[in-house]
Amino acid sequence: MAEAEGLVNAVDELLDSPGGEILVSFQLYLRKRVKMLAVVFALGFMATFPLTKNFIAWLIDPTRLPADVNIIVITPVEFILLQVRLAAHVGLLCIVIVFLLEGSFQASKNLALRQRLAELEIQPPRPNKTLLATLCFTILLLMGGIYYAWNWLIPMLLEYLTTDAQTAGLSTEWRLTSYIGFIANLAIASAIGFQAPLVTLLVLRMKIVRRTTVRSYRRHIWFGAFLLGAFLSPPDPLSLFLVAMPVVILFEVALMIDALSRQETASSS
Repeated sequence: MAEAEGLVNAVDELLDSPGGEILVSFQLYLRKRVKMLAVVFALGFMATFPLTKNFIAWLIDPTRLPADVNIIVITPVEFILLQVRLAAHVGLLCIVIVFLLEGSFQASKNLALRQRLAELEIQPPRPNKTLLATLCFTILLLMGGIYYAWNWLIPMLLEYLTTDAQTAGLSTEWRLTSYIGFIANLAIASAIGFQAPLVTLLVLRMKIVRRTTVRSYRRHIWFGAFLLGAFLSPPDPLSLFLVAMPVVILFEVALMIDALSRQETASSS
């Protein structure tokens, strides 16, 4: 009984803290916007579903597959279910985009939220310049990650895995959903991983974490990058290396950019 009361008290203290109040505000926002977000999802789904058939046909074009590879379906409804999944993912992506845009706009005008962030010793970005620059760099890094995955990572791994199976005397017939999922996982992993420099710079600039703390946990961050690669890539060393190394390199580049910019600021002042 005492443990239950202690847990309740701990939850109450968490909700009364500045961070807890931010979470409560976030929950209230979701309740007010649930109908609007549902409409956004439905519009994204309906706009995308008719295009999924052509998109899948483009992905499984023989010119994009390794030699002697056939794409097959196992069940009668596999193709239609894949179309539904793709359209649903686009609908969810539309929700995330709308939520981030509206949330950033509302946060820039919410004085109470700014006060709570100040109590947490977090410096929010300026709404005019920093948010716009962050959005632009996010899109550029996202496109860079997808470009890397599509032109380098995916073809190299498909060729490697196909050759490995065929040299063992196996016929290479891939299930449609597994093939699309393989491509999607690698593209998503690369798109997320390429955000490493932006996230690192924002965390340092907003003073959420000190630079010395980030540098002291460098090995843990490297391990997390390889863990992400192991989770989203095939279970072989080459795939793990090709997914994780760009994240590690971009993380180190972000630290270098932060150090150089701080030196320039110090010298100018």
